[in-house]
Amino acid sequence: MINVRLEAYKIILKVISKNIFSDKLLHQMTKKIHQAGERSDLLYVLVKGVIKMQLNLEYIASLYTDPKKFANTNNKIKILLYMGLYQLIYCDYIPQHAAVNETVSVAKKIYGEKIANFINAVLRKYLRVEKIEYPTETVDRISTQYSFPKPLIEKWIEYWGWETTEELCNYYNQPPSLHIRINICATNKQRLMEYLLRREIIVIESDISQNILITDQARDVLNEVSFSEGYFSIQDVSAAMVVELLQPELNESILDLFAAPGGKATYISELMRNTGELIAVDKFPNKIKKLKRAIERLQINNMKLHAEDAFKFGPITPSFDRVILDVPCSGWGVFQKKAELRWQLNQNMKELIKLQKKALDFGAKFLRPGGILVYSTCTLNIDENEKQIENFLNRNPNFTLEPADQFIPKEITEGGYLKTLPFKHNSDGAFAARLKKKDIGEKK
Repeated sequence: MINVRLEAYKIILKVISKNIFSDKLLHQMTKKIHQAGERSDLLYVLVKGVIKMQLNLEYIASLYTDPKKFANTNNKIKILLYMGLYQLIYCDYIPQHAAVNETVSVAKKIYGEKIANFINAVLRKYLRVEKIEYPTETVDRISTQYSFPKPLIEKWIEYWGWETTEELCNYYNQPPSLHIRINICATNKQRLMEYLLRREIIVIESDISQNILITDQARDVLNEVSFSEGYFSIQDVSAAMVVELLQPELNESILDLFAAPGGKATYISELMRNTGELIAVDKFPNKIKKLKRAIERLQINNMKLHAEDAFKFGPITPSFDRVILDVPCSGWGVFQKKAELRWQLNQNMKELIKLQKKALDFGAKFLRPGGILVYSTCTLNIDENEKQIENFLNRNPNFTLEPADQFIPKEITEGGYLKTLPFKHNSDGAFAARLKKKDIGEKK
């Protein structure tokens, strides 16, 4: 029998100490657990939850230990405390005695009696306290209570004020719903909803996109034969709306320069009803392989894949009807699903913004006169969003911004752009701009 808490501990330790993502490690361990005929739910809950809430858990753990000793405690020991506290605070369905005893058992197995006794003492001290007192200063309180880096909270308060910032943090700490994108080439909304209902999978319709359904039964959906047979894909509604802003039409020639993992590319193909041609470029061969599997599953045959650096793709000819640039970004919009991303603030923002600028200028060269370019990110950062577009339009007077609310629901637009705020729209955070290249003869 696999000790799920022990395996979760190993993954958390590796992710936190090496500053890496957990998905690959989770996938590998889940496979082993399923092969052993066991459930992997607790593994995901503990790994994603502890990584997400580590600042909050560290603060709470520090309240029940000697401050100086705790500051010098090895991360290996701290993570055991985080695991135990996470179960006690956030997992109502786990009995308190099980949360404590099982965590202590893992500690004993790895580090012996002395460490196990320390873990036991701290967890039982927590159980005797009625309420956690957080710092009174607003930035410190929100940062600690919701477990986000302080510089990020300061930036968000500067953007939106503390109330919106707190709502956003709270939303990011909730378990995400699963968004299902209907493959309109294979079925329709009514048929898929009726089929899923027969399988006892409850879905609701998105009020933003006609082609998106939402459910909380992720495990059931992902094990569905209708998924493997290509009747739907998993895609957040905010990402789907970027494609709907692009408005691909039948028999067009479209270029996707940063295509992987391929959610937007496959949706473009579906909206084109497998007509025309979509060129999908990405420099990571393993991601292109995943995209290839997706197009086989969805029976897409109008997409050509290119595993190469987007900036080396050519020849550069202004021949495409539409170009989509879903550029690398800071990822502020996907913190609910990517637990590790909030801690990876070592990104070189100046280099990232420079790359986005380069992508815009490069991608624009492939567009025919009168063509449409859509630039998108999954961040809420104004420097990567509005400012990039404003600067691009200043450099390129032969392009104009087309108001997003002419193509997608007004409630997810602002200032002419697609903009989703997670807690407001029950989605990831996304930004997109639709730019039109002036036709020959049009005044600049």
